Amino acid sequence: MSGPDLIAILPLILVSTFSLLALLSIAVHRHHRTVFGLTLIAELGALAAIPFSLSAAPRQVTSLMIVDRYSLFFTGLLLAGSLAVALLAYAYLEKRSEEKEEFYVLLLLATAGSLVLASSTHFISFFLGLEILSVSLYVMIAYPGAQKQPLEAGLKYLILAGASAAFLVFGMALVYAERGTMEFARIASDSGKATPLLLSGFALMVAGIGFKLALVPFHMWTPDVYQGAPAPVAAFVATVSKGAVFALLLRYFIQTNAYAQTPLFLILTGISIASMVAGNFLALMQKNLKRILAYSSIAHLGYLLVAFLASREYAVPASGFYLVAYFLSILAAFGVISILSPGETDAETVEQYRGLFWRRPWPAMVLSASMFSLAGIPLTAGFVGKFYLLAAGIGSAQWLLVLVLVITSAIGLFYYLRVIVALYAYPTSDHRETLLPVRWPGNIILAGLMILLVWFGVYPSSIIRLIQSAVP
Repeated sequence: MSGPDLIAILPLILVSTFSLLALLSIAVHRHHRTVFGLTLIAELGALAAIPFSLSAAPRQVTSLMIVDRYSLFFTGLLLAGSLAVALLAYAYLEKRSEEKEEFYVLLLLATAGSLVLASSTHFISFFLGLEILSVSLYVMIAYPGAQKQPLEAGLKYLILAGASAAFLVFGMALVYAERGTMEFARIASDSGKATPLLLSGFALMVAGIGFKLALVPFHMWTPDVYQGAPAPVAAFVATVSKGAVFALLLRYFIQTNAYAQTPLFLILTGISIASMVAGNFLALMQKNLKRILAYSSIAHLGYLLVAFLASREYAVPASGFYLVAYFLSILAAFGVISILSPGETDAETVEQYRGLFWRRPWPAMVLSASMFSLAGIPLTAGFVGKFYLLAAGIGSAQWLLVLVLVITSAIGLFYYLRVIVALYAYPTSDHRETLLPVRWPGNIILAGLMILLVWFGVYPSSIIRLIQSAVP
């Protein structure tokens, strides 16, 4: 590997190296702030290294990875999401009794796996990145090892993720058997036609990836894992993990010309509609805020598929901006849960947040902004994201998907507004001291997320230009 190759993958090198340094630091002396500091250096250093990688782009690093504007945009988004999770985790873990330091090693390893996915152009790097991410998540979800609920959530994720990996590998094997290559760009045929064997491989791979994205009918693990996992981990699963897999899926479909396969296109259309409908209707029946966010994420990934199924001209800009808005909204919501959660349990029921504005006005405002953005209310990033999804669907004449998106978004308003109504209801005596006050580190995190939510909702042009330059 040459010097320019190393510069191109410098963010990945920094994150991987500091995960080892953090592990060595724990072996020498356990200290929460030291390992947290190493994690911050790794994340910030990797973000600062992106301009250096951009100077070497576009560059094919072996046959496994490519570093271009597309991969670097998603690298920056994933690193920013991981950094936010690390900051939330520090405040969250400080209140808990279990060993804290290994969490950051797992977080860095999961981030490294995500970065591999964002740059993958080969089945081998695809599978390695996915497994590095998944194995780290198994432990992160079950991290409070003395409690039953996280262990149950981790075990469910482990079993179902193993099954999905089997579908994925079998699908890769069928594609390889038909095409004789594992490189994305060489899988596409010149004629655009596909054999039953190739379509079967694509379908099995969609099943495996559908699990990671929590798309219907591969979504059943989502509410239990979100509820059982620590709040910062649930935020990571909902944002960084899904964002990395979606980035890979979009590149894979573009490079393999899978859009040309009508049966596969129809399958994905059905999955998108089912995810939008099921996610919103199931969220209506929830009283647990983490489960509401879980079912909401199923619906939002269904929305993303509307842009994904649009023509290449619209797919990357629309889905890229929507992912940015989704990241900010979900991180803000789980940030409030993480920071207000007392001791050994999470503040996860809607009832615990009743009257929050009168007790903790600042986090109530941030959670309100998050709900408004997820609902697509104007002056938030979520509104602009929904607008771009609709524009992508209309521009590519996907009228059925556009109709379902509009109807289900209207349904989703109900459960988002139900949370907001609870926030501003007058509290009873039972609700006055159930949540912790927000310390200054938490205020900084929440302030940054809320500013970006509103800024991208009012002035989206800067980030839109960046996303448009990343079209592969």
